[in-house]
Amino acid sequence: MHPLEPLSAAEVQQAVDLLKGLGKVTPTTRFVSVSLKEPPKDQVHAASLELSLRRDAHVVLFDNATNCCHQVILSLTHKSLLSWTSVPNVQPTMTIDEQIECEQAVLSSPEFKAALLRHCGTDDTSLVMVDIWSAGNYGSEEDSTLRLARPLCFLRTDPTDNGYARPIEGLRPVVDLNTMTVIRIEEHGVWPLPPESGNYAADRVPNQRTDLRKIDITQPEGPSFTVDGYQVSWQKWKFVIGFNAREGLTLHHLRYNDEGEDRSILYRASLTEMVVPYGDPGPTQRRKNAFDVGEYGMGMCANSLELGCDCLGLIRYFDANLCTSRGEPLTVKNAICMHEEDFGILWKHTDRRLNVPEVRRSRRLVISSVSTVENYEYGFFWYLYQDGNIQLEVKLTGILSMGAFPANEKPKYGNLIAPQLYAPNHQHFFNVRLDFDLDGMSNTVQQIDVVPDPIDEDNPFENAFVAQAVPMKTEKQARAHLNLETARTWKIINPARKNAVGEPVGYKFMPGDNCFPMASKNAWWRKRAGFVDHHVWITPYRDNECFAAGDYPNQSSGGDGLPLWTEQDRSIENTDVVFWYTFGHTHIPRPEDYPVMPTAYLGFLLKPNGFFRWNPANDVPPSPKKVAEKSCCH
Repeated sequence: MHPLEPLSAAEVQQAVDLLKGLGKVTPTTRFVSVSLKEPPKDQVHAASLELSLRRDAHVVLFDNATNCCHQVILSLTHKSLLSWTSVPNVQPTMTIDEQIECEQAVLSSPEFKAALLRHCGTDDTSLVMVDIWSAGNYGSEEDSTLRLARPLCFLRTDPTDNGYARPIEGLRPVVDLNTMTVIRIEEHGVWPLPPESGNYAADRVPNQRTDLRKIDITQPEGPSFTVDGYQVSWQKWKFVIGFNAREGLTLHHLRYNDEGEDRSILYRASLTEMVVPYGDPGPTQRRKNAFDVGEYGMGMCANSLELGCDCLGLIRYFDANLCTSRGEPLTVKNAICMHEEDFGILWKHTDRRLNVPEVRRSRRLVISSVSTVENYEYGFFWYLYQDGNIQLEVKLTGILSMGAFPANEKPKYGNLIAPQLYAPNHQHFFNVRLDFDLDGMSNTVQQIDVVPDPIDEDNPFENAFVAQAVPMKTEKQARAHLNLETARTWKIINPARKNAVGEPVGYKFMPGDNCFPMASKNAWWRKRAGFVDHHVWITPYRDNECFAAGDYPNQSSGGDGLPLWTEQDRSIENTDVVFWYTFGHTHIPRPEDYPVMPTAYLGFLLKPNGFFRWNPANDVPPSPKKVAEKSCCH
C-alpha cells in the first residue's frame, strides 16, 4: 500500500472501535470525519514503496452535550491514541445524519405545522421537503454559542415531484442541532406558491427527442491504465487517488516518467473550500451563503456514480470508505470514476512538399467525482494529458436555490425563471490547494506579466513585447489577482535543476474563467471567506495549513485561514511552496437554467514550461486509419 492511499473500510472501523474501546465515545458523541493522517512528506519521498510507513488516522469528534469539538490522532499500526485535542467554540462540518435528523425535527414540530397551515393552507408535512442550510454567523450570541441550522422548506404537490419548484418563501425554521429541536420559526409574510410543477424526471417530461442515435465507446483491448489499490499508472503518469469526507477527491504524488526518470510534479492537489454567496438583501434570502466544503463536506455529499451516465466508456471505479456520525460503516460505492477519453488532435503538421500529414490524436485520463449539496451538483474532473498538461474542470449543474415571488412584480436582485418563481443572483467561489514538488521540494513561483516594450529606437515598429518574470519572495508580495491586460500567469520553477536550454525547469499555471466578489469586504460571509480577497496566494508548506478558510469555518466569525497565515509574510523563495488559487463563477439566473441547469464549466490548466527538453508527446504513435463510407478518419 502506498502511504498516501486513503483509509480502507477496515481501517475506518478500526479507528472507531479503538476510540470506543478507550471510552472516548458517549451517546452524544458524533464522528464528524475519520480520514488518513498523512505521514511526513520527507518520509514519503524517501521511502521505498516496499517500506510501509505507520498508518495513522485523523478523527474529528463533536459532543452535542458539551458543544465541544475534539481532534484525535490515532496510530492504527500500533493501535494507540497519539493525541487528543479539545477545540472549544468551533462548529465542525455538519454530518449526513444531522441533515436527516434536522429535516425530521422540522417536520415533527407543532410550531412548524401551525405556521405551514397559516402560510400554505395545509399541515400535511408529508409533502414538505426540508434542506438543512448552514446558519452562518451574523454577530449574534446564538451564532457563536449554539450549533445551528436555518433550513429552507418546500411544498411538493405529491411526494415524488420537484419540490424546489414550490418554495415556502415566508417560513424560516431555526434548529438547534445539539438538541435537534426547532427553537423558533421566523416568518416574513405570506407568499403564494408558484403554480408550475417544474418536473424534470424522464417519466415526467413529455415529447422527449426521438432522433438520437446510439454512440458506443469501446476499448476491446482494455484500458491503457493499471491500478494497484488506489495507485494508478497511465501512459507516463503515476499518482495516488485520495478521498476524504471533507475535501472529497484528492490527487497525490503525481509523477511523469521522462526518458526513464520518474519526475515529481505535484505532491497533493485538493479542493480546500468553496462558498456560494447570494446577492439579495431581502429578509428571506440574505442569509444564504454556503461553505460547501467546511460546512457540508464535499466527500460526505459524494454520489455513487453509474456507468453510462456520469462516466462513459471502460470505467474503473473507486469506493469511498467513510462512517456515519454514530461510527457506523458508510461506503460510497463508485464515488470516484476513472476512464480514458479521446480529446481530438494532440498535434498535427502537413508538409505540403511531401504531402504526408502527420497527426496524433490526444487521449486524456479522467479522474472524477460528483457531489450533491442539497440542490446543487458539483462535478470535479481532473484530466491528465499525454503532453504533460494537468487540468481541473469543475462542472456546475443541479437545481437553482429559488424563492417565491408575487405575481406581476419584477425582482431586482435576480430573475423570474418561471411564473412567480424567482432565482437570486449569486456567485460560486472555489479554492484549490496545489502543493508543488517540482523535481524536488525546493521551488520558487514567478509571476509572469506580458508587457509592451517602450516605444524608442529599439522598437521602431512599436510591436515589441516581453514576458516579465518576477520571483515571489514573500507571502504578502505573492497575493495577487488575475490581470487580463498583461495576460498574467504564474510559473513554478526549480532553480536547482536546469533544462536543455539552461533555464530552471518549470510548470506554468494558466487560469481560466474567474470573477471578483460583488459583496463588500464587510459582508458577513466575506469575513469568513477571506480567501476570496485574492485569486492567488502562496505559502510555505505547513502540514497544518490545509483549508483556505481555516479548519472550522462553520459559524465562524472569520479571520482564519489564508489571510491569517500570510500576514506572517514568510519567505516563499526556493522552498517547499503551496500555490492556492481562488476562482469563481457569477451566476445571473435565466429561464433556461430551469428546472435543471445545463452544466457550467470553469477551472485551470497546469502546462509544462521548460520542464521537458521538447514535446513529450512526440513519441505518441499514429492512430489506425478507419475508412468510413465517404470519409477518412485519422
